[in-house]
Amino acid sequence: MSKRGPRIATLDIETSPIVAYVWGLWKVNIGLNQIVQEWSVMSYCYKPLGGKIVYDDTSKKANPRDDRDLMAGLHALLCETDIVIAQNGKAFDMKKINARFIELGFPPLPPIKVIDTMLIAKDVAKFTSNRLEWLSKHLTDTPKYSHSEFPGMELWTECLKGNPKAWKVMKKYNCIDVPGTEELYLKLRPYMQGHPNVAAYYDDDAMRCPRCGSTHLTALDKPAYTQTGQYTRYQCGECFGFARSRYTLNSKRKRLSLLSN
Repeated sequence: MSKRGPRIATLDIETSPIVAYVWGLWKVNIGLNQIVQEWSVMSYCYKPLGGKIVYDDTSKKANPRDDRDLMAGLHALLCETDIVIAQNGKAFDMKKINARFIELGFPPLPPIKVIDTMLIAKDVAKFTSNRLEWLSKHLTDTPKYSHSEFPGMELWTECLKGNPKAWKVMKKYNCIDVPGTEELYLKLRPYMQGHPNVAAYYDDDAMRCPRCGSTHLTALDKPAYTQTGQYTRYQCGECFGFARSRYTLNSKRKRLSLLSN
């Protein structure tokens, strides 16, 4: 561990489509023997939280579905990461990444905590939509890029044909989501329950905010209560999230008298 705290990064990937033989357009069930070509990772964008450097790579080889070198670079970045922030990161990005690592024979990543902004939004509020397009437009200053130059599926098909203009747009499409997702995370962070305790990653004895690691904490007059105890409540002066002490304010007699239901 280091006094710098955890290495937190925002991540987004783009994958190529599966190619398959089909006989219709509506409610199609595709058998494994109908698959002509499997998916792969076409592009990734990785940005350390609060940093200015953005790491990215796109699979612009003769065979754009050959993602081994791309995944090697991503593997190296993730091996140094403690916490990943991603929109739909738990169900999509990290599982897709792990699938490719396993298929390509990479060793497993060290355990990484995933903060999924889509799940946070769904948990703490009832927005009109939990899609990044809506959340970015209404909660951040970084709206989602529409890639109108290559609308819809055309962006993916042109990239797979090796169109350099399409790859340039793909990079922009992929990477613009990352600062937008970071901004969304920072907006939602003070509302999040169960945030990974970043204070545990510092090797000093300072009292720190469990969400952002700041030492600018104010003890509040109103305590926090659980089913079995009363605790000092704090508010962070930087992220404005709330936290509580780990040790109860109850006397021994009070602790002995409390019942649970």
